[in-house]
Amino acid sequence: MWSCVSSNETDDSSDQRLCQDLGLILSFSSLFYLIVCFPISLCYNALLVTVNLCNKVSMTMPDVYFVNIAIAGLVLNMVAPVQLLGPGYTHWATWDFNNEVYITLLILFNISSLVIMYSTTLLSLDYYIERALPRTYMSSVYNTKHVCGFIWGGAVLTSFSSLLFYVCNHVSTKIIECSKMQNKEAADAIMMFIGYVVPAIAVFYALVLILRIRKESTPLDQDSGRLDPSVHRLLLVSVGVQFALWTPYYATLLVHMLSGIQGRHLHGQHLRMYYFVRGLSKLLAFSSSFAMPLMYRHMNKNFSWKLRRLLNKLHCGKQGCSQERSPEQQVVT
Repeated sequence: MWSCVSSNETDDSSDQRLCQDLGLILSFSSLFYLIVCFPISLCYNALLVTVNLCNKVSMTMPDVYFVNIAIAGLVLNMVAPVQLLGPGYTHWATWDFNNEVYITLLILFNISSLVIMYSTTLLSLDYYIERALPRTYMSSVYNTKHVCGFIWGGAVLTSFSSLLFYVCNHVSTKIIECSKMQNKEAADAIMMFIGYVVPAIAVFYALVLILRIRKESTPLDQDSGRLDPSVHRLLLVSVGVQFALWTPYYATLLVHMLSGIQGRHLHGQHLRMYYFVRGLSKLLAFSSSFAMPLMYRHMNKNFSWKLRRLLNKLHCGKQGCSQERSPEQQVVT
């Protein structure tokens, strides 16, 4: 949770009251998330991954991307409790900006955000490819799994800037050149451009293409090999929710970056408001790991069948049960 920002300035009673009110809002919001949203998010993300991995044969291209998003959500679940319970609220003596724990959490948070945004982006593009060129296997499950591996690798490499920032803070007294890397605004600019601007442009382009091709009805629309129509609705909702929850966080990065470049440092009430908005935006970002699996659970028609099939397997054990068929047989792409 977040507390009031310490300052050397003399604050009047109204500013102090505002600071305390903002701290209470964030504290109660964080507690609500940790008590209600966090356990649901942890259970549903783990359930989404388990059910799909135990039914690999029936997985489709969108399922692979949502599994990837769910794994990133589990990483966010690891970061959320430590992040939302400190340092301002708990006053841990070992909690510092240059501390190894903080940098580790920052890197994990950045990796998760990149994986979530790019998985959503590539899901949009692959959905368009599947709609425009069915049965070409360009967006097959096999290819999508490899693409998801590249997403994680790219996210780790992009987050390397945070690791360099951490290392230079420890060795800057020994290496003069490293002092040039102590620029958090540059790291924020990298995350802002790669983590938000590029995915936003790509998603917008993909949605325009999808809407255009949906207006052009062709005989291929009746092809049984096409994706389920409910995937289109799930895609639109997922994209909207993801960008709605992550946009405030990247907006705070933009504000911090611009203020650092212009040399305008926030003070007093403006600084408190910035920390409040930043804390609230990070809480919204954590909420994406709660919203996505719930949407997938309620909007994916085959998830309930896969879950029942998994439970039957566990119940029957090694002897096996009678074969069940999906209510909607889909050709695996």
